[in-house]
Amino acid sequence: MISLRHLHYTHRTIFTVAGHRSINHRRQGPPSSISVPHLTSSTTGLASKRKIMENTIDNSYIVGTFFASFLGFVLLSVLRRRTGNSISHSKKIISGNNTTIRNRSDPTRGEFRPRFGSADTDVIIVGAGVSGAALAHTLGKEGRKVRVIERDLSEPDRIVGELLQPGGYLKLIELGLADCVEEIDAQRILGYALFKDGKSTQLPYPLEKFHSDVSGRSFHNGRFIQRMREKAATLPNVALEQGTVTSLLEDEGTIIGVQYKTKSGDVVKAFAPLTIVCDGCFSNLRRSLCTPQVDVPSCFVGLVLENCELPYPNHGHVILADPSPILFYPISATEVRCLVDIPGKKLPSLADGDMAKYLKTNVAPQVPAELHDAFVAAIDKGNIRTMPNMSMPSAPVPTRGAFLLGDAFNMRHPLTGGGMTVALSDIVVLQDLLKPLRDFTDADSLSKYLESFYTLRKPVASTINTLAGALYKVFCASPDEAMKEMREACFAYLRLGGGCATGPMGLLSGLNPNPVSLVFHFFAVAVYGVGRLLLPLPSPKRLWMGARLILGASGIIIPIIKAEGVRQMFFPATVPAYYRNKVSQ
Repeated sequence: MISLRHLHYTHRTIFTVAGHRSINHRRQGPPSSISVPHLTSSTTGLASKRKIMENTIDNSYIVGTFFASFLGFVLLSVLRRRTGNSISHSKKIISGNNTTIRNRSDPTRGEFRPRFGSADTDVIIVGAGVSGAALAHTLGKEGRKVRVIERDLSEPDRIVGELLQPGGYLKLIELGLADCVEEIDAQRILGYALFKDGKSTQLPYPLEKFHSDVSGRSFHNGRFIQRMREKAATLPNVALEQGTVTSLLEDEGTIIGVQYKTKSGDVVKAFAPLTIVCDGCFSNLRRSLCTPQVDVPSCFVGLVLENCELPYPNHGHVILADPSPILFYPISATEVRCLVDIPGKKLPSLADGDMAKYLKTNVAPQVPAELHDAFVAAIDKGNIRTMPNMSMPSAPVPTRGAFLLGDAFNMRHPLTGGGMTVALSDIVVLQDLLKPLRDFTDADSLSKYLESFYTLRKPVASTINTLAGALYKVFCASPDEAMKEMREACFAYLRLGGGCATGPMGLLSGLNPNPVSLVFHFFAVAVYGVGRLLLPLPSPKRLWMGARLILGASGIIIPIIKAEGVRQMFFPATVPAYYRNKVSQ
């Protein structure tokens, strides 16, 4: 009789050599009966032979593994040497329109690749508008060494970027820049007034839960930007320089700096581990960092009305005119900005007087009586400005060492005045993401954080973007009867007051940029419009009109949401990049 211990050893030896056969035997289970006497001295001999065979096989594997590793090392060394001679020494300079490859054998290669550990700049910011100036101050305040390159450091003169919603003002407070709206004659904005066919309704912001100082602000855009530039420049580690950035410098897939022309005409290269492009809606660098799909649905014609009183003081005014809305809001104690929206890209000629004629003939009769005379006087004064209204969903191309921000990255129709709110909200998100990083020299780690940024910003930015695009299409006059009903329903819905007004105004103000709330109220307007059609007595024609209204509403909002990204907008927590910054920490 053989001992159970001997049996176990013999079975283990057979399992080691026989491999799959032993596994199959185990899966099938033991035989119903085993005759132990059969496992005698012959079994012991078999075990000895198996042990010798096992040692021989192990030695063969060791020798084979050694030679295979040695040959692999030799082959890898040859391949790396060949690859290094052919492509690893190439350089690229990326501009807005073309890509030029430069070899490291170039005599200037020494200035192409400084060691970032010894660089005197952590971040290069291209552009010092609202986004660039606010970001420079934010990063500089945290001890980062920031270099800002702006095409023109004189005070800008623009007809947009003049109304900051309350949600944007809260972000301004969070960034420590609230004092930048002081001493520039900024006006408090407490809500909107909506006009249509001689009727009007007042729509206040839902500010009850906030400090009394919280409200919207309207001002001259240039004065606001100069205040932020001045505040950023007070930080010792922030340098503002006037120059035109012509290209981004790239080294093996990583942006390492910029090339720019100084005010005196010299061409200079600047290097930093992180480059942030904030050069505005007309960016010539965005093609290197995103896939731009710019749409121009309309243009604004801007005027400044002087010494007139708005029907609703401290309110923005929206007139649902034909063919598209007209805006009025104060920009100083004595000035009111008027923006006339004209659909399409083609405008009446300013030089030939066609524009003035169009404004007097088509627009002036639709202006509220309190503003009519001041509107005509502004036309006669002749200071008429124009600006294309652009929209562009964010479509970044993740690039190591660089990314876009502000209007260079994402735009929406300016009807709702949400652009600065989105930009400042993005900076708050970016500030929180970058805080854990001691420096930006680890390009891989930095890229992971920035990919999180694209997801974390989506709910707020996409809600404001979608609202702007959808509201503009609803507010424009249309020959389609269903869309006429939608426009009427929107005006009537807001006039109901209560949640029908505070909900949409919470979205518009940026105080509650909730995408679910946006979709709810948008389709509530459509359903309300269907109800108006069917009462007091439905008919086949009215039922058909109601169905077309619902289809038209869906045709407005669904493409906008799709362009923004359904998953990122409504379910950002399901996107892996949402957690990457937490994993990196």
